[in-house]
Amino acid sequence: MEVKGSSKWCFQGNEDLVEASSRSIRNTIVPLMENLNKEDKRPVIRLGHGDPTAFPCFRTTVEAEDAVVDAIRSANYNGYCVSLQGILPARRAVAEYLSRDLPYELSPDHVILTSGCSQAIEHIITVLARPNANILLPRPGFPDYDALALLYHLEFRLFDLLPEKGWEVDLEAVEALADHNTVAMVIINPGNPCGNVYTPQHLMKVAKTAKKLRIMVIADEVYAHLHFGENPFIPMGTFATVAPVITLGSISKRWLVPGWRLGWLVTNDPNGILAKSGVFESLRLCKILTSDSATILQGAIPHIIEKTKEEFFSKILNILRVTADTCYDKIKEIPCLICPYKPEGSMFMLVKLNLALLEGIHDDMDFCVKLIREESVVVLPGVAVGIRNWVRITFAAEPLALEEGLERIRVFCQRHSKK
Repeated sequence: MEVKGSSKWCFQGNEDLVEASSRSIRNTIVPLMENLNKEDKRPVIRLGHGDPTAFPCFRTTVEAEDAVVDAIRSANYNGYCVSLQGILPARRAVAEYLSRDLPYELSPDHVILTSGCSQAIEHIITVLARPNANILLPRPGFPDYDALALLYHLEFRLFDLLPEKGWEVDLEAVEALADHNTVAMVIINPGNPCGNVYTPQHLMKVAKTAKKLRIMVIADEVYAHLHFGENPFIPMGTFATVAPVITLGSISKRWLVPGWRLGWLVTNDPNGILAKSGVFESLRLCKILTSDSATILQGAIPHIIEKTKEEFFSKILNILRVTADTCYDKIKEIPCLICPYKPEGSMFMLVKLNLALLEGIHDDMDFCVKLIREESVVVLPGVAVGIRNWVRITFAAEPLALEEGLERIRVFCQRHSKK
């Protein structure tokens, strides 16, 4: 039956998805790759991604591979997950693993397993997205938070990180942005895209600010323990007696398996604040509406955590320490690039462009497009992480490939330098 008075179909796409997806790193990298010069026979050097497995030196441990194989061959994990939060032995393993660094013991009941850290982010944004609520997000930061907040109609307000103070949170700005509708603030430690590692003193200040504002802290710790500078990694959950903390993490980065998609969302709530508010129960209910992380990985995670040798972690940290030093030292030799902070963790560093010294380069996106065309080197424009006229460089690369990429960047900057 034809609907009278209308020539249009009665459905259309979700327009919010257009703007939300435009904020993703993938939405920036894919168009950049279209600018590759196919006549350049040199290998493409990818220093704009967050996936270290592109380089052979960043391969996961044999123990992790064996654990997955054993889980598959056991035939115990071919069915659906029987628990909303994840298989109990898997949650217990994650709780015990995280408790090693905390002044209290986490229970498996505090853990929700997710399909990577990205799903953990989506869960917490979904739960907090009520009418008039707002969330405070770091700038620069990981753009998935902005995109998902936009998609779920949760207002987001951006506070700055301070490069001259090691990318610390501008806590005065946090207090100025917050109001009675603010529900949470996000911190990323170790930092993406900044490469910072927060001191315990600064984390305590963050917790006290959250307590003053009566909000929770969402601690993105997907790069936990990837630190190689002076500051040790201290989990935000250490300060959960001051303000409630929700920790997001995964095995993606420390075990070098981002494609395995096993993450977690953990409530650090020794005072019972999140439990009383209904937040945790809402997070559990999210799992009714979404898919579980792969049961095979849930079956493998106890052995992955238990059997991975410390030598594996030490090897990865040693590589990152060397490549971070190389990246920082080489960048300092290029006049038009400024790195205000030597990275101490994660896999990235932020570099500021001095456009006044460059000829024919209009902004960070223009820099990245012309760099890939002329030198087949990919770096991420800062606009993708919320900060204009900077670039994010990944140092989680083969040392020789990184040196070659940095040399090409030097040649590019020299070619475009004002005479």
